[in-house]
Amino acid sequence: MDIDRRIQGLKDRLAYIRDIFGSKEDDNIRLLSAKLNDLLDRELGLPGSVLAEEMTRLEDLFDFCERKLDTQLTPMDRVRIVRHPQRICLKDILENVYDNYTEIGGRGEFNIDPSMLIARALFVRRVGDKAIKQMVMVIGQEKGHGESFRNGGSVKPSGNAKALHYMKVAETENIPVHSFVFTPGAYPVEDWPGAAQQIARNLYEMAGLRAPVISVFSEGGSGGAEAIGLGDRRIMLSHGYYSVISPEGAAAIEGGLRRGKRATPELIAKCARQLCITAEDNLHNGYIDRILQEPPLGARPNHYEFFRELRRELIQATNEAVSEVKSMKLYRAMAVRASKTDDAESIYMRWNLSKSALTRLVELRQCKYRAMSRHARLDGTGLLKRAVTATRGTVEAAHSFVRHDLLGKQKKRLDAMVEDLGAEAHLVRHNLLIPLKKTLDKVLPGNHEQEGRKGDEVRDMLTRLSCPEDGACLVGSSWAWTSPRSQEDRTLSCPNFRTHHCPDLWGPDLYGDFAGVCPSCGHHFPMEYRWYLKNVFEYTHGKEFNRELESVNPLGYEQFDSKLDKAKAKTGLKSACITFETTIEDVQTVVAVLCAPFRGGSVGAAEGEKFIRAAERAGRKRQPFIAYVHGTAGIRIQEGVNGVIQMPRCTIAVRRYIDAGGLYLVLYDTNSYAGPVASFLGCSPYQFAVQSSNIGFAGPGVIAETTGMVVPPDYHRAYHALSRGHIHGIWDRREVRKNLHQSLLTMGGRNLYYR
Repeated sequence: MDIDRRIQGLKDRLAYIRDIFGSKEDDNIRLLSAKLNDLLDRELGLPGSVLAEEMTRLEDLFDFCERKLDTQLTPMDRVRIVRHPQRICLKDILENVYDNYTEIGGRGEFNIDPSMLIARALFVRRVGDKAIKQMVMVIGQEKGHGESFRNGGSVKPSGNAKALHYMKVAETENIPVHSFVFTPGAYPVEDWPGAAQQIARNLYEMAGLRAPVISVFSEGGSGGAEAIGLGDRRIMLSHGYYSVISPEGAAAIEGGLRRGKRATPELIAKCARQLCITAEDNLHNGYIDRILQEPPLGARPNHYEFFRELRRELIQATNEAVSEVKSMKLYRAMAVRASKTDDAESIYMRWNLSKSALTRLVELRQCKYRAMSRHARLDGTGLLKRAVTATRGTVEAAHSFVRHDLLGKQKKRLDAMVEDLGAEAHLVRHNLLIPLKKTLDKVLPGNHEQEGRKGDEVRDMLTRLSCPEDGACLVGSSWAWTSPRSQEDRTLSCPNFRTHHCPDLWGPDLYGDFAGVCPSCGHHFPMEYRWYLKNVFEYTHGKEFNRELESVNPLGYEQFDSKLDKAKAKTGLKSACITFETTIEDVQTVVAVLCAPFRGGSVGAAEGEKFIRAAERAGRKRQPFIAYVHGTAGIRIQEGVNGVIQMPRCTIAVRRYIDAGGLYLVLYDTNSYAGPVASFLGCSPYQFAVQSSNIGFAGPGVIAETTGMVVPPDYHRAYHALSRGHIHGIWDRREVRKNLHQSLLTMGGRNLYYR
C-alpha cells in the first residue's frame, strides 16, 4: 500500500512538472518519464525490498531533477506555477502557519465574496513558562485549489469592501494585519460600488491605516493586488510574480489582437520576460523588502518546512515593523534588527502600539512609498534649478506656516471673538430698539414708506438672475481657443440622431461656437485637451512646473523607446501629465492634467512623480488641487511595476494633502479607465465628469474577455457612475470654468488660503 502511494506521488510530480513547462521538451523531463515508465513496467516482477530501493533512487532522481529544473525557470514558467491548482492557497497557510484561526465574514459559498477570505488568527509564543497569544487579522484572496465559486481569486468590489471593513476592525483593536496577495486581478464590474471605486477607497484608507501591515505576494495582478498590498513590509514568494498586467494581456495589446484572437505562446513568454515580474526583479527595483525562498518548482500543500519558514518570516517582519516605531529603543528592538529569520520565534515583542507609535508608523509607511521608483523616470532639471526649487519650496512652506498657522490662527480667534460680540450687540440692539422704531413709524409715516422702498430693492437684488444682460449664461462665441477641426468645411452627425432626431451639424459651428456640444441633445463630442487648458484654466497666463520630468523606458521594453519618441514629437510633451499653477477667477489653484494624446494618458513613473509634486506644492502653498483627466487608459504596461506602484504612491500624496486640510477635486473627460481611476483619482471626495464621458475600471473588451459578460454600449457612461455614487455631478463643457469656481468657493479645505 505504501509503494502504491509513493508511485502515485511520483506520477503526480511528473504531471505537475509537465504542467509547469508546458510543451517545452527537456532532457530532464524525458529522463524522469522514462525512468518512471520503466519502473512501472518492472513493478510486478520485482521483490518488495528491491522495489523499495528502486523507489528511493527514483525519488532522489526526482529531487535532483526538480532542483535542476528550478534553476531554468523562465518568468512565464513562474506564472504557470502560481496559477497551478496544486499551488498553496490562503487556507493552507491558515492551517499550517497560524496556531489557531476563525474565519469571519462568511464561509465557503455562503459569503459576500468567497474569493476574499478574512480570518482572525493567532500565534502562540512561549516566553519563559508562559504561553502568550498574539492576535492578527489575516486578509487575502483565496483561490481554493480550483473551487469554482472562488472565482480564481478575482475579487469583486464587495470582497474588497469586506477587506477594508476588517482592516478598520484591526485598527480599532490595535492588532497587525497580515495580507496575502493571491490574485490575477480584480473582477472588472461596475455594479455598486464599482471595482475602481472600491480599490481607490481601499488604497486611500490603507495609506493612513493605523495598524502594522505585512503583505505577502504570491500572484499580484495590478489593481487587485494593490487593494490589499499597501504594507509596511512586503514579502514576496520566490516563485511568485507581481505585475501591472498578465503576460497574456500584455501580448494582446502588443500584438494588436482583436476580440476572439489569441496571442502566440512565444509572444506571451516574451512579454512575461520584458515586464520584469519576478521576485528578483521586484526586489532589485525596490518594490518588495524580502524574498522568501520556496521549495523547487514552487510551494505545495505538503511542503511543511516551507510553512515553518513562512511563519518565522511573518513574525520577524511584524517584529521589525513594530520595533521601528516604538518610542523606547530597547535591547529587543536592536536584537530584532540584527537577528535572522531563524531567531524570530525566540524574540517576543508586544504588537500593540501607542498612539504616538501608530502616528510614526503611518509616517514611515508614507515616506517609504514616496522614495520609490526614482530610477524609472528622467529628471532633466539642472542642479542649480533643483537647489532653487528646493529653497523656494522651503520659503513657501515657511511663509504659509507664518501666515496661516502662526498669525492666521490668532486672527481667526480674534475674528471669532469679534463675531460673537457683534452677534450679542445685534441681539441687544434688536430687542431694545425695535419697540422704539415701531413707535416712531406710527408717529412719522414717511419712515415706513422709505423702509418699504429699501426692502423692495433688497428683494429685487436677491431674486434677480445672475447674468440677465447677456441672456443665456453659456456664451459660445468668445472662446480663447477653438479646435482646428472648426476650420474643416464638413458636416457631422450626432450619435443620438436616431433617438433624438438631431439635425446634421456643420463643423465650424460645432467645434467653434458650440464648443463641441450638440445643440439639440447636448451630446459632447470629444475635444482637445488644449481647449480646456486655454478656455478653462487660462494656461497661457499660468506657470508650469516640473516640465523637465520625462517618461523613459526603465525596463528596456522592446520598441518602446521609439513609441515614446513618437508621442513626444507628436504632442510636444515629455510625459502624459502637465502640472501648473493658474487662477480661476480670483482663486489661485494647482492643476494636474492627464493628456490622452500622449500614450492614451497612461501613467508611469514620470507622471506619478509630477502628480505627487503637484499635490505637495498645493499643500505647501495652501491652494486647491484640481486633477483634470482629459483621458487615461490606465497604468503604462511597458513600465511594469514601475507604473503600478504609482497607484499607492500618488494615493498617499493625495491622502496627506487632504489630511492637511486641502481641497482635492477631480474632473473626468472622454475615457477614464483602470489604475488611476482605481487609486489617486477615484479616492477624491469631490469627483465630477464632463457630459458624455466614460468612467470605469476596465473597458468592454476586457470585461468580455475576463468575465464572459457582454456589457451594453452605455455601461461606462458618466450617468451610471453618478447613479452608483462614484462621481458627484455631470457638467456641461461650456460651464466647467463657472462650476469649478463655484466648487472652489463652496467645497471643503480648511487650510486653503482664501478660506
